[in-house]
Amino acid sequence: MKAFVFPGQGAQFPGMGKDLYDKWEDAKALFLKADEVLGYSITQVMFEGTEEELKQTKVTQPAVFLHSVAAALCLRGQGVSPRMVAGHSLGEFSALVAAGALDFEEGLKLVYARAMGMQEACERQPSTMAAVLGLDDKVVEEICAAVAAEGHVCVAANYNCPGQIVISGAVEGVNEACGRMKAAGARRALPLKVGGAFHSPLMMPAKIKLEEAINKAVFHTPSCPVYQNVDAMPHTAPDEIKKNLVAQLTSPVRWTQSVKNMVADGADVFTECGPGAVLQGLVRKIAPEVTVEGCQAGC
Repeated sequence: MKAFVFPGQGAQFPGMGKDLYDKWEDAKALFLKADEVLGYSITQVMFEGTEEELKQTKVTQPAVFLHSVAAALCLRGQGVSPRMVAGHSLGEFSALVAAGALDFEEGLKLVYARAMGMQEACERQPSTMAAVLGLDDKVVEEICAAVAAEGHVCVAANYNCPGQIVISGAVEGVNEACGRMKAAGARRALPLKVGGAFHSPLMMPAKIKLEEAINKAVFHTPSCPVYQNVDAMPHTAPDEIKKNLVAQLTSPVRWTQSVKNMVADGADVFTECGPGAVLQGLVRKIAPEVTVEGCQAGC
């Protein structure tokens, strides 16, 4: 049973999407529509921009979303369809569009609103994230809770795969937690070069703005189950999908649990749709028994 999975922020690279644009007319039309909706040429930034330009949250999120949806569209154009979908953080919006729960234009507008809200939230308070390798989930959670009890925001944000968790919060809290993680036996506890504390309580201002936008958007029943980040469970009811999409901004991404649940429900081939190959690596670590491929396998 085939599953499509969609990457999040961090998968971008200069020149992303140019191959799809050049090869597929449907993909080209999607890029041109994105330029029109956003009011600037995101296509030009993706094809010709620098790494620094692509790292801006307001550019990164629409760019990764656009590339991902275009890749899925190309696969569908060749008769390749998923029986279930999931996306990592931002990738959840790509998954929803690919499954028909959101129209492309509606999804792009929500992604841009999300990106702008997150960027504003990042500017309000110095905050960051860090990757922790080699510790059990419970130990990471306990250390984050202890740091938070001392007055610093610090939470487990991304459960990426067994032994790899990303924590998020105030700079002081994350730095303190990193020291304690290493003392507890972590192989690495490394601050990430990100704009802020995604999937933490510090994203509350962005959550409020995103909720307003989501409540105005039209959602449809998807063509297949969407495994959402907040609970790692399959959803098809539009009202549930909307609620979980809002909650996602301040809740952890339960990627490990999502993949395990998808495998338990029959997924045995995972195709990553979008730039990069990060999710392919994570899925292999979570479920080494399944087949994992990139969208290039069909595009």
